Amino acid sequence: MTQNPDNWNIVYDNDTAPWVIGAPQPAIVAAEADGWIRGRVLDPGAGAGEHTIALTELGYDVLGVDLSPSAVAYARRNAVAKGVARARFEVADLLTFADPAVEPLGEFDTVLDSALFHVFVDDPAGRATYVRALRRLCVPGGHVIVLALSDTEKGFGPRIGENVIRDGFADGWTIEQLGPTIYRGRVTEVVAEDAARHGLPAEGPIDTAAWLARIRRD
Repeated sequence: MTQNPDNWNIVYDNDTAPWVIGAPQPAIVAAEADGWIRGRVLDPGAGAGEHTIALTELGYDVLGVDLSPSAVAYARRNAVAKGVARARFEVADLLTFADPAVEPLGEFDTVLDSALFHVFVDDPAGRATYVRALRRLCVPGGHVIVLALSDTEKGFGPRIGENVIRDGFADGWTIEQLGPTIYRGRVTEVVAEDAARHGLPAEGPIDTAAWLARIRRD
């Protein structure tokens, strides 16, 4: 099972991705400060590369990957502009690594999922495939950190309930922490209609309800 990168490419080519805010997510910055991130790190769905760049600058061994070639090109330019040209990015479809016949990217102590898990809100099969891929990539005893938009609040983007995270990581995983936080986005033409429908600002940054989970691979 693979995904089509074309829909993702266009928002990076046009710089209209509502999740590109020019900085790491505040919830991820706080999680790192609290010691949630350890060892070798995989940043799936790295997008503009903000987390890979920030963690590389802090001294972590990080690999950022994205399905979209345009996202990876954007992230590499971003890294150079921020003086962290050594940040590493590769084009990869995470779903393919659920197949035991596909050579994994490596073994990682921490997998940092910022706003990727929730895109499978209407695709249970894809979500299950993604979690199987994570299991191959995360070492036993390692952790997956999930930051996902929450359905406790109306707004743009794919929104999930707490139960989707719990059900998705029910077998072979232990959810150590799961609670509410915020996700910072920006209103662009891609989500302007949704924003107006929910009474949100017409442009600029916006904080919205999210979940933050720390999940251990058993």
